[in-house]
Amino acid sequence: MNETSEIQKIAQFIKQIRQQQGITQEEFAKALKTTQSAVARLESGNQNITIEQLSKISEVLKRPILSLNDTIDFQVEGGKKLSGSIVTNTSKNGAINMMVAALINNGTTILHGIPHIEEVYRYKELLESIGVKIRWTHNDTALEITPGKKLSLTKIDKEVAARIRSFTFAGAFIHYTNSFNLPHSGGCKMGERTVASHKYALDYLGVTVATKENHYVVSHKELKSGSTIPLYEASDTGAITAIIAASKIEGKTTIKFAPPNYQVQDVCFLLERYGVKIDGIGTTTLIVHGKKNIDVNIEHYNSEDPIESMFFIAAAIVTKSTLTITRCPIDFLELELEKLKRMGQKYKISKVYKAKNERTSLVDITITPSKLIAPHEKIAAQPYPGINNDNLPFFVPISLMAEGQTLIHDWTWENRAIYFTELNRLGADIKLLDPHRALITGKNRLRGAQIVSPPALRPTAIILIAMLAAEGTSLLRNVYSIKRGYADIAERLNSIGAKITVLKGI
Repeated sequence: MNETSEIQKIAQFIKQIRQQQGITQEEFAKALKTTQSAVARLESGNQNITIEQLSKISEVLKRPILSLNDTIDFQVEGGKKLSGSIVTNTSKNGAINMMVAALINNGTTILHGIPHIEEVYRYKELLESIGVKIRWTHNDTALEITPGKKLSLTKIDKEVAARIRSFTFAGAFIHYTNSFNLPHSGGCKMGERTVASHKYALDYLGVTVATKENHYVVSHKELKSGSTIPLYEASDTGAITAIIAASKIEGKTTIKFAPPNYQVQDVCFLLERYGVKIDGIGTTTLIVHGKKNIDVNIEHYNSEDPIESMFFIAAAIVTKSTLTITRCPIDFLELELEKLKRMGQKYKISKVYKAKNERTSLVDITITPSKLIAPHEKIAAQPYPGINNDNLPFFVPISLMAEGQTLIHDWTWENRAIYFTELNRLGADIKLLDPHRALITGKNRLRGAQIVSPPALRPTAIILIAMLAAEGTSLLRNVYSIKRGYADIAERLNSIGAKITVLKGI
């Protein structure tokens, strides 16, 4: 490898560690006693770095940077029983979408319960690049966001924007300028990400989206009020884009066929704190009463993540453990639990109590060892209130424990089901019938193996779950995908009885 590529790799690693720790370029420059422009050059790989400088950077970041291998692997000793209880963290999707929604408020929004995960770090970095004042507060458990009245959209960090679902910012950005560019959306590599639902919704509001080779051009003259928007498809993020866009257009906007999923409701709850009236929250028809001027200082709480609850439910089932998962958002897990019940899974549910946002209903769920039987019907995801798209993959390792054959139909993504077959490396019997359907034969003996993480969050998560049940030692390599959505997952699993060693190159 040549010297230039080595420097760029070191620069990328330094930037990644800074972002993980929630340090802005300005704060980093101050600690290094240099300028922000010098830090920008350093992190872009356009500046040579001396051993002395590396030593100082290591001191500031509290991480040695003298040798480089920025991958993180999980070594899993399988067959361990889980026990005790684990708390469901607040949601990734709620956090990142409320970070976008906070842009319609000229005042300061403090969002509590924001998880320290890669996806949040990327959204924070993008907001910083366009001039939003954003910082961790309340012992790093909350984000304080103050966008102000102007944003520097031409300075958007294109590299970061290309790694996340950047088009979700369109509904907020239209209220700052009449024309801007957005890079094509990134995220998990599971197939083509269409923005059709976003694009057609914005069209009803007078916004035009032109698709270029590497970006979108979003423009408008006068935003339209009084629209009725039938969503092109039941897209959570498409609905959120429409809701955020409509929230600052004076008058009434009706949005039909909006899936009332947890992240959609989270955004609605936040907008209501801004004084935006929204009728129909929790249904598929929302009426947004737009408010042109929003300038308030508020604090709001993120809700718990049903996908994380399901992760631990699946982990308990495959390891045949007794485990209590607390603070589970029951409204977004009921159908998944019903499917499990009909497969023979035993569990207990506590009385309902409210989340800190005073809106979301929570319960504690205790899973106990059970004999599972494959369902006669296929298991498939549907827009809420169906089985959540992100929860569907967890039925793959669960089905490995069931007597008989289970058909999993992952119709949404044309590539995700392919990753399910990675579990065959552990001894599973999973046949891919086509890009969307996998046939799982249960009760095979799982054994430890080495697997490289797929470039997608949920497929990586189910591999880790299966490794917990596999005999012997497994190695899950390059776990960046899982760190996008789960904070300290190895440490948390270890706290309930798993044995996972985190292997770092540094």
